[in-house]
Amino acid sequence: MMKLRTLIFTSVMLPWILSSAAKDEYMEARKPKKDEVIFPDYGIPQDSDSDPAAAPKAEELPTCLLCVCLSGSVYCEEVSPEMSAVPALPKETAYLYARFNKITKISNNDFADMVTLKRIDLTGNLIGVIEDGAFSRLPNLEELTLAENRLTKLPPLPTNLVSLNANFNKLSTQGVKGNAFKKLTRLEYLYLGNNDLTAVPQLPESLCTVHLHNNKIAKITDETFCKGNTSYYIRTNMDEVRLDGNPVMLSKYPNSFICLQFLPIGWYN
Repeated sequence: MMKLRTLIFTSVMLPWILSSAAKDEYMEARKPKKDEVIFPDYGIPQDSDSDPAAAPKAEELPTCLLCVCLSGSVYCEEVSPEMSAVPALPKETAYLYARFNKITKISNNDFADMVTLKRIDLTGNLIGVIEDGAFSRLPNLEELTLAENRLTKLPPLPTNLVSLNANFNKLSTQGVKGNAFKKLTRLEYLYLGNNDLTAVPQLPESLCTVHLHNNKIAKITDETFCKGNTSYYIRTNMDEVRLDGNPVMLSKYPNSFICLQFLPIGWYN
């Protein structure tokens, strides 16, 4: 009886199983193949982790992919891959922050005719050379920060500059001409600390703050900050002068500060 039941089950179910399998195979064959998705090429280099030698260089990437561009501001800070030159900037750029990269040189073409630029911050790069015409065509530039680089001299500066920060460089007196700031009639903040200056350059009347600390300045004169020993001239704008960390003994030059409202910070003993 058991064998008979098995025979009946096999004769009924086996054809049904085979038929179902054949139907599934047929339906699978009928399914349309998925099209391969091909994304458009926007000029963006593909992932090259498998070949380090083929990794894109910073200058090969679009500026606003490499940096962050936002409402006239361009942020290129600690860029990876390493940025060794100023990228091409959008024409409407007003503020550039390219800090802590590997930029070594500023050329005349880097900011050519960028009339909208108001602020440039290049802190913490490896800049050793700035060509003489690099900033000459920037009529609206007000703030220029070149701190923590390798500069030995300054290029001609735009006349509308309000703030210049060149702290922590290798600037020498030969590299900063005595009249370098004479025509900067709007300059209010001048930071030249931690350099190799041996003399104080001519300072414009507009200055409020001047930092010359940690240089090699050994002497000053009665006309460094004032106009001789006349008591009629008062320098009303200047309220902060730093000369600390220099070999100059300020107590030897009492007439050098009679026009100032505050004594310079420095060595008087």
